[in-house]
Amino acid sequence: MIEYKNKTFPTSKDLALSVVGGRWKISIIWALLHNPSLRLSEFQKKFPDINQRMLIRQLRELEEDQIIYRTIYPVVPPKVDYTLTSIGRDLEPVVTAICNWGDEYAHTLEKSDSK
Repeated sequence: MIEYKNKTFPTSKDLALSVVGGRWKISIIWALLHNPSLRLSEFQKKFPDINQRMLIRQLRELEEDQIIYRTIYPVVPPKVDYTLTSIGRDLEPVVTAICNWGDEYAHTLEKSDSK
């Protein structure tokens, strides 16, 4: 058993899925793998279907789990950048595999729908 954030996970796999699971987390990580840093407004442009409250929640959870790092600049208006931590960058092969599988799966579904 693994204790983390007042929760108990039976295996490390369950812990990992808890950290990267969530409707937008893989997309956020993918975006940061392809951009050195992003601001909140840039995420909103990339993901117009997510509301700001949910986006901020997902970003905070990823920050708490040490997947991303938030830099706050002391300027007016406030400027905040998000970047991947080294732990977040370690997710590159996993996120790439998931995204590639998703592309292949979507293609398979398109083929089966056209029959």
